[in-house]
Amino acid sequence: MKFIHTADIHLDSPLRGLASYQNAPVKALRTATRDAFTNLIDEAIEEQVDFCIIAGDLYDGNWKDYNTGQFFIREMSRLNKAAIPVYLLHGNHDAESEMTRRLTFPPNVHWFDNKKPVTHRIKELRVALHGRSFKDAATVENFAVNYPDPVAGWLNIGVLHTALEGHAAHARYAPCSLSELTAKRYDYWALGHVHEHAIVQRDPWVVFPGNLQGRHIGETGPRGAVLVKADETRIVSVDRLIVDVMRWESVNVDASTAHDLPAVIALATGAIEALLSGSADNKPLSVRVTITGRTAAHGALFGMDAHLREEILALAATLGGDRIWIEKVKVETTPAVDASQIRERADAIADLQTLLDQVQADEVFMRSLAEDLQRLTGKAPLELSDAVPDFNAIRSGDVSSIVQSVTPALIAQLAQTS
Repeated sequence: MKFIHTADIHLDSPLRGLASYQNAPVKALRTATRDAFTNLIDEAIEEQVDFCIIAGDLYDGNWKDYNTGQFFIREMSRLNKAAIPVYLLHGNHDAESEMTRRLTFPPNVHWFDNKKPVTHRIKELRVALHGRSFKDAATVENFAVNYPDPVAGWLNIGVLHTALEGHAAHARYAPCSLSELTAKRYDYWALGHVHEHAIVQRDPWVVFPGNLQGRHIGETGPRGAVLVKADETRIVSVDRLIVDVMRWESVNVDASTAHDLPAVIALATGAIEALLSGSADNKPLSVRVTITGRTAAHGALFGMDAHLREEILALAATLGGDRIWIEKVKVETTPAVDASQIRERADAIADLQTLLDQVQADEVFMRSLAEDLQRLTGKAPLELSDAVPDFNAIRSGDVSSIVQSVTPALIAQLAQTS
């Protein structure tokens, strides 16, 4: 027998921070979660799987557009015609959703109750699925410890939306330990909530499929579900089923050998060429380029983030056409010459370094700087806060981190030109 295990679909998840990016492929990104889900349903029908499991977060919180729910119903109807049942557990985002409570679904969709753990039995396959949905979004109760005992002689699957132990990046909803899952003596744990694919354990199988589609730069690389093959007594194999329609990638450009801006751009060209040649499935790419390294070009890059992005956008269009979009270019280089070496110079640059070293202790100056910057940011569009994180610090009156980051870049630029 075969089944698909998926989770964290977040249908029609709103885009974050794209309004401030020129030429962003907004339409493609807006429909990406739907298109990936349609790909998954296509795979389920083509593979003729026996059933599907959705381990939470089908929706994306209190999202009131009922077209999202109607789309899901249409896809479930396709599975219904193919005689493929679906076992659906509500996660923390589903618990917030009005669609979870109000829409009527085809008869092949079976829900896990949110009051207590329940068991769905597929008699012809001798499969028992145990699970409990979230009733409230911020659920911190350990659900797993109260899951029922396995059905003797059947294949037992636990369905749970949880961060498990060791996933600090995710909210600790329905917390439990790996040893608690193992103690249940199930054959397979179909987990959700963690967006990265992970086979946590193989005896028994404890699996996070990851989300179907990356939605922002924090979700890079291939995305999808898992296809599980089993017999009545054991899991035979667990394989990734990649269904994403576009991909987020992060490219690091080591500029330690560069001496000027053209050299940095040449290195970025090589990095993007390598990314395109290494991506065999030809999916559209949304890419963040980060320039790093201790480099003599640090001063030349000072204040050039916007220009550098335009340069890299142009070369990306040349190399990849419509297939690649540069989400952001970040400059995280450090100067080739450090502050102590600058201070040893007997010139105005050394004097400036000493002055800037002392400036943060000058409360009057720092307050005046904060006020000046607040007047400037007050005139900027609010959506720029997502694109320029320093804006939030300025609005709160904290400019010390800005002085710290600007000082070495300014000194490097002046030292390079002097």
